[in-house]
Amino acid sequence: MARFIFITGGVVSSLGKGLMAASLAALLQARGYRVRIRKFDPYLNVDPGTMSPYQHGEVYVTDDGAETDLDLGHYERFTGVAARQSDNVTSGRIYQQIITKERRGDYLGATVQVVPHVTDAIKAFARAETDDLDFVLCEIGGTVGDIESLPFIEAIRQLRNEEGRENTLSVHVTLVPYIAAAGELKTKPTQHSVRELASLGVQPDVLLCRCEKPLPEGERAKIAQFCNVRKEAVIPALDADSIYSVPVQYHGEGLDSEVLRAFGIHDAPEPDLTAWYDIMDRKQHPEGEVTIGVVGKYVSLPDAYKSLNEALVHGGMANRVKVNIRWLDAEMFEEGDLAARLEPMHGILVPGGFGERGSEGKIASVRFAREQGVPFLGICLGMQMACIEGARNTSGIAKASSTEFGATDEPVVGLITEWMSAEGLQKRGANTDMGGTMRLGAYDAKLSPNSHVASIYGANDISERHRHRYEVNGAYREALEKGGLVFSGMSPDGMLPEIIERPDHPWFIGVQFHPELKSKPFDPHPLFKGFIEAAVKQSRLV
Repeated sequence: MARFIFITGGVVSSLGKGLMAASLAALLQARGYRVRIRKFDPYLNVDPGTMSPYQHGEVYVTDDGAETDLDLGHYERFTGVAARQSDNVTSGRIYQQIITKERRGDYLGATVQVVPHVTDAIKAFARAETDDLDFVLCEIGGTVGDIESLPFIEAIRQLRNEEGRENTLSVHVTLVPYIAAAGELKTKPTQHSVRELASLGVQPDVLLCRCEKPLPEGERAKIAQFCNVRKEAVIPALDADSIYSVPVQYHGEGLDSEVLRAFGIHDAPEPDLTAWYDIMDRKQHPEGEVTIGVVGKYVSLPDAYKSLNEALVHGGMANRVKVNIRWLDAEMFEEGDLAARLEPMHGILVPGGFGERGSEGKIASVRFAREQGVPFLGICLGMQMACIEGARNTSGIAKASSTEFGATDEPVVGLITEWMSAEGLQKRGANTDMGGTMRLGAYDAKLSPNSHVASIYGANDISERHRHRYEVNGAYREALEKGGLVFSGMSPDGMLPEIIERPDHPWFIGVQFHPELKSKPFDPHPLFKGFIEAAVKQSRLV
């Protein structure tokens, strides 16, 4: 029978509940327990798929095609447990399901209410597919006291009663601010936050206190006294030098031990943190450094490229080098000054995105990488821009463009209207809904046996995660290959281009999928490992 750990946040947002959940799960996993982490998001969007990256950061895509919260990326990177659609739910999705059932008459004329219908749906989500697990960690988005999170808190209260206190635990993440003028850490915000949560029927068992200064024993005892928890259950959480230091740091403060004690588990084995110590060593003691220029359109908000950022770090760990990431706005390169900004780079990466803004700047950066022999990795839209650049400048198709940007006489990239999935033939039209209608999730690809990517993967058959509406037009394959751009990976039916490369270039690869979504610190993705290795070689030439 699975035990449930409910994680809430108070005082302010952005305290790192997702990172805390991922770290605790990793520590329990290191002790031999089977874990899964879930995210409850209170907003009314059905999923984050149609939200601007500036609003909500990146959209994390699972193997089964769900567009989910970026915290699921932390969960998967820290535990290695593949996230699923059932691991993320929003208020919008719950209300959509309930209203659909009401319209069908499934409630037989009953009045549909938040309690019990909405709370029952939340509880069903928490309990689904948990039979083979030891611990299920459920993170509640937002901050305690927010109106939209109230149904989730009520569902937690009910679950604690139904599952029994011996099988449920509440962890509350709060802020203990340092007031410089007074020279003191203040515990009152934490007291108020716990009081707010308790007034809703949920008494926390463990407090994780974010603070920028060490938490003195006196303040720790004060928090315990006023918040009705054990002193040992008040866990200080100071800022770490790297997110990959957090599991070891939390273990040192006794987080996992206190959680197990609260469940009455006293004979758990000590965690095997060998892999985490190795990761920390690689991160903290690099043997060199490289600079990677990421030419994107959402670069003012790094969370828009969260998985990409981490995958580059993983590639650096694999090569024992520090990766300095330079976030470069693609629109800058539409105004010139391209060479001065890109010449210092040891590698150039053009990530995914949507829309025409910045596209010409991306195309210009691809051309710079091709002509100067700088290692290049194009992801999703980045691959499409590499094909348009090649069509224009090496295949003689001057008007090459994408139908995503408007009508064009040379649609080197166009709307994908049908493809094969595990569920059968999928069809889309130009006027279909935006949400959940892309080619989403894991799809297989076949690699050319003697290609560069086949040597990087060490395999000819791969599976990667997709999120896109547009594809490189196969009708232009012959013209592009005459210009030196080889299609080295295709869908199993040979219809959809998955990977392109330039054999005459030191390292030039474009992929239609998102390899960053499967990279982990203890298992870096082969493409990022190879890309950073090529950047290291480039740094020695500069």
